[in-house]
Amino acid sequence: MSGSTKTPVDSLDLDHLEQQIDALVKQIDTLSSENDTLRKQHQGLLVERARLIEKTETARSRVEAMISRLKVMERD
Repeated sequence: MSGSTKTPVDSLDLDHLEQQIDALVKQIDTLSSENDTLRKQHQGLLVERARLIEKTETARSRVEAMISRLKVMERD
């Protein structure tokens, strides 16, 4: 390029580059939003998992206690 004169090709190249940059910015925004959503879902699933593990442990303890009582009753 010589000086500050723009040729039609230079203008087209800049327009194309601007369009690509705009598309990338939109894609970044979309991916960022999706990432935030996935992080929130992941956190919710971790909380649910912990709750289910606790519930399972409580059920296991109750079943083991029932088995122990049945064994005692069986001996009598």
